[in-house]
Amino acid sequence: MTREYPDEVAGPYEGPPRSFSDRDDRDIEIRRYDDEFETLVEMYLQFDPEDRAQGIPPTAEKGVRKWLDNLLLDECVNVVAWHGDDAVGHATLVPDTEGASELAIFVLREFQEAGIGTQLIECLLGAGRESGIEQVWLTVERWNKAATALYRKVGFEPCDTSGFELEMAAKLAD
Repeated sequence: MTREYPDEVAGPYEGPPRSFSDRDDRDIEIRRYDDEFETLVEMYLQFDPEDRAQGIPPTAEKGVRKWLDNLLLDECVNVVAWHGDDAVGHATLVPDTEGASELAIFVLREFQEAGIGTQLIECLLGAGRESGIEQVWLTVERWNKAATALYRKVGFEPCDTSGFELEMAAKLAD
């Protein structure tokens, strides 16, 4: 399948660092991943089973560690949302075999619906652009209207609407 990308470039978005107060007046800082592996493991072990989509993140610690090993490679772009010393969100761009990157984002339940996801994706797309990434895609469960709305808001458009999951794409450069 040849993926279709939008004509319009998403953004403009700047990469991290970024600090802001979320809708619940919590101080949040977003910055590029910098060897905080154990803190990310702890964050993912807190994930509620209901917040797992498409089988990720894994539930067991061993699975989380192996999964993160694959996401935190040098060729991937990773940004983390922090509330104090606690990681509360993580977003990644993972290169595919066609020269684009797949986006995945995770925010702890108690930090959802507070604007963190939007800020996290905007920082990630800015960091991706700074790293030379031109095309990004993702899949989202069709019923997940909040996520679909967020992705549209930051510049993603549906590119494959035929399956159970909705595939969306964005362009970061001409």
